[in-house]
Amino acid sequence: MGAFEGEHVVVIGAGVAGSAAALVLLAEGATVRVSDSGRAAPGASDLRAEGIEVLEGGHDPDHLAGATMVVASPGVPPHAEILMWANDRKLPVLGEMELGARLARVPYLAVTGTNGKTTTTGMLAACLRSAGLDAVACGNIGRPFPTAARERHDALVVEVSSFQLATQTSFHPRVSVLLNLAPDHLDWHGSFDAYVAAKSRIFALQGAADIHVGNLDDEASAVISRSAAGEVRWFTIREPAEDGVGVRDGRLVAGWSGADLGALALDTPAMRADAAAAATAAHAFAVGDRAIAEAIGTFAPEPHRGETIATVDGVHFVDKIGGTLVFPFFALYITRKFNVGMTEAGILLGLLALAGIFGSVIGGAGGPAAGSPRGFEPRGCGEGGPPRGKPRPRRPPAPGR
Repeated sequence: MGAFEGEHVVVIGAGVAGSAAALVLLAEGATVRVSDSGRAAPGASDLRAEGIEVLEGGHDPDHLAGATMVVASPGVPPHAEILMWANDRKLPVLGEMELGARLARVPYLAVTGTNGKTTTTGMLAACLRSAGLDAVACGNIGRPFPTAARERHDALVVEVSSFQLATQTSFHPRVSVLLNLAPDHLDWHGSFDAYVAAKSRIFALQGAADIHVGNLDDEASAVISRSAAGEVRWFTIREPAEDGVGVRDGRLVAGWSGADLGALALDTPAMRADAAAAATAAHAFAVGDRAIAEAIGTFAPEPHRGETIATVDGVHFVDKIGGTLVFPFFALYITRKFNVGMTEAGILLGLLALAGIFGSVIGGAGGPAAGSPRGFEPRGCGEGGPPRGKPRPRRPPAPGR
């Protein structure tokens, strides 16, 4: 019998996460309906082919008729009207992480933070595989956590966003990592305090037998990490702590053994921090020094995650998706400096971008702009387009297949 046998579940959103949740719920015995706010949702035809009802063109209270449970996609904010309707009907509302946690049968490690999640998650999974474990990266990195939770693996490494953490009550990683904190997604959370509270839920269910990994170099997140109930270990890009990883003379060093864990192929302060975090978490999961060093030394980041795409006159241009966070911070600065609203600040920055000024300031993150160094021809950026699309989820197999 499936874990959701007899349930009538309404999934909110037919995107990657919502479609995956719908298919997992169907495989676990539930009757599933999907409600989407738009039209021509990308996964709608695949879901209908599996016999799942998909209602598009906007949410309606009638979409919840007969439901015993609601599963919300990560991008659906808690104040969304359809969730208010669900609350009025006293329907339990689950998120992707909650769904995956209820299905997981193997230990999992979890990574969150404002920046560096995808790279650290990938490095950590590589460390576990280097030690001979069948480990996969999942969650916000692209492979939905509920899908991976139903597969046979030795361990899972879950990238978790603040959206996903805000709606879970059962998520209990063996090792958790908080990389850093900076204002982000405030339109979704409503305030920085709410955003921080969501991030701190990564270790909410951890106890004395679990380990949390924090960042000694980022005081905003370190304050949160110190409140974890279990053992806390620390990473840094300076001298390592006793049970963590640091950097000495440009090389990663294990504080617990003094072992040289090697240098990075892509050596930047951000990449050093991500590697130190991944190595500290891997050691917390009983991965040995040699396996960690092999994985870190050969790791290549995903596209748009810190690859040097050109060097002109000694200036390095880095393809880093996190650079998009520069725009809102510039906008916030302009509102305070010139006493204008965010709309006016956005218009001004848009004009600067068109003029090529803003594009030059942030190092060509959106592709070449007027004023860029002569000869600068980035590769892999398209026209400043987004990272490579995530694969469309397929119907998961039965457990053990």
